[in-house]
Amino acid sequence: MSRANWGSKLGFILAAAGSAVGLGAIWKFPYIAGKNGGGAFLIAYLVCVFTLGVGMLLAEMLIGRAARKSATTAYRELKNKTWAWAGRLSVLCVFIILSYYCVVGGWTVAYILRSITGEAITADTAALKSAFGSFIADPADAILYCAIFFGINMAIVLGGVQAGIERMSKILMPALFFLMLVLIARALTLPGAMEGVQYFITPDWSKVNATMLLDAMGLAIFSLSIGGGMIIAYGSYLSSDTKLVGATLWVSALATLACLLAGLMVLPAVFAFGVDPAAGPGLTFITMPAIFAKMPFGQGFAIAFFCLLLFAALTSSVSILEPIVAFLMDEFGWARKPATVVVTLTSFAASIPAALSFGVLEKTLIFGKTPFDLMDYVASNVLMPAGGLLAAVFVGWAIWPRVRDELHAEGAAAVLPAFRLVCAFLAPLVLGYIWIHGL
Repeated sequence: MSRANWGSKLGFILAAAGSAVGLGAIWKFPYIAGKNGGGAFLIAYLVCVFTLGVGMLLAEMLIGRAARKSATTAYRELKNKTWAWAGRLSVLCVFIILSYYCVVGGWTVAYILRSITGEAITADTAALKSAFGSFIADPADAILYCAIFFGINMAIVLGGVQAGIERMSKILMPALFFLMLVLIARALTLPGAMEGVQYFITPDWSKVNATMLLDAMGLAIFSLSIGGGMIIAYGSYLSSDTKLVGATLWVSALATLACLLAGLMVLPAVFAFGVDPAAGPGLTFITMPAIFAKMPFGQGFAIAFFCLLLFAALTSSVSILEPIVAFLMDEFGWARKPATVVVTLTSFAASIPAALSFGVLEKTLIFGKTPFDLMDYVASNVLMPAGGLLAAVFVGWAIWPRVRDELHAEGAAAVLPAFRLVCAFLAPLVLGYIWIHGL
């Protein structure tokens, strides 16, 4: 079976950047930056992205393109069957992420509809909080909208690399950035908006400490989708004439730009209306609708905001679904259609406990956590750091001669000393610490 290819370098860059631009970038990044010293954190974050982050992103792209296979098969073919377990670990990681991520993705679908009907547009935050709590606690609604979101993902991945994933990315990523700019323009015109901008970008050097630097490093690594095998799968569809170093820098720049724009979109509006920027998911589904209710033409901006959230959710969730589908195709020779359908149905079944974690299973705790929180903890704190660590060691030590030759061949010999330093030493140390710290 011939390997699919991206139709263009732009298509790959948009798809890979979309993998990193998820729901968390909209509400988590601005708050984390603000509470960790604003501009001081942003500087640390940018340094981390364009050193360790870029190095790890390049490492995973190299693994995928060198083998022209998804993670499990790539590790085996490039080295040996023992290393295949690193790939299986990444498949387990993305399966768990998909199973709870699509629950929240379903919420964005529901809130687009609620914005269109006006149901979600009111300045009464108590009413919004009650409505949101009732919605996510309702088993029928939670499962229904999760199923709809899964169905959208399945339809995209069934289309394949070019007709499905690449076409979606070429439409949704520009639309996402356009909507961000529209919402930023509106937010910056609100009275008191500049206080939010100052919170986001003003350096507070007193916040610079080991914990802040660790937060910056962790956010840089995870905001680039490192450690889950998504970039390995996407890299496996790259042609041999693609310059990987340039592509890596473009993906990193776009993913970082999306995070920075999210801060300029959310925080001015939050400060203009005097609400807590640390509200997390509540900021998305409770605070922001209340803010829109106070704006002229607020309903239109609310619809645009939740469409933006849906686009961000889809570009990430599709990149999470694809490596699992690619695993079945590469390891067992399945065709794309049955692989996609089976993975979607299996992951949807696994998502049901996560969807019910805010209602009927709210008091069903495993290791003190609801099913949703346990999935998030295992994937984010255990499996992703472990996957990133293994990818770094694999490139920096296990297959370094091949990696060196590949980068020489594309004229990137100048980056080899720094790249080797990152993969062989810095990334294993940092990711190992993050892994141990997160347990």
